[in-house]
Amino acid sequence: MIEPMTLARPYARAAFDYAARADTLGTWGQALSQLAAVSRDAKVAAVLRDPAKTADARAAAIASLLDSDAPAGFTNFLHVMADNGRLSLLSEISQQFAELKAAREATVDVEVTSALDVSETEVEQLANAMAKRLDRSVSITTKTDPSLLGGAVIRAGDLVIDGSVRGRLNKLAGALTP
Repeated sequence: MIEPMTLARPYARAAFDYAARADTLGTWGQALSQLAAVSRDAKVAAVLRDPAKTADARAAAIASLLDSDAPAGFTNFLHVMADNGRLSLLSEISQQFAELKAAREATVDVEVTSALDVSETEVEQLANAMAKRLDRSVSITTKTDPSLLGGAVIRAGDLVIDGSVRGRLNKLAGALTP
């Protein structure tokens, strides 16, 4: 069976290319993100899978859930997805669209999980270091996880830097066991 991310890729790319040409990446990204969140609801998912509804009815139902007006071409995009039975891929499409948008804008979201709260000064220093290392502008979010014991784990896309005490202890234990 083909993975959902693989099925979603051409739709995300088509949406991204259209939105980029129309200079509406932001509004398309917001609309996709909003519908991805809504489509996770069990009742909405049931409507999207309902075989008694036509593809047009399913597309219209999901489009009606947008808080604001849909960007140009968005409703047509939903109809194409509905015709091909791909409305269930909204989460994956939204995720891939956001990745394409971040790559184009040369930005990256960095998540820092630390054992203790991180000060604003440390966040700024880390943002500067990560921006220099990744050659992109950086948006940092922080969270606290006392189970790390000390240090931090930094995630930026596929890059993971584990500087936590727990991670170092696990690495040491792996090296000591035959």
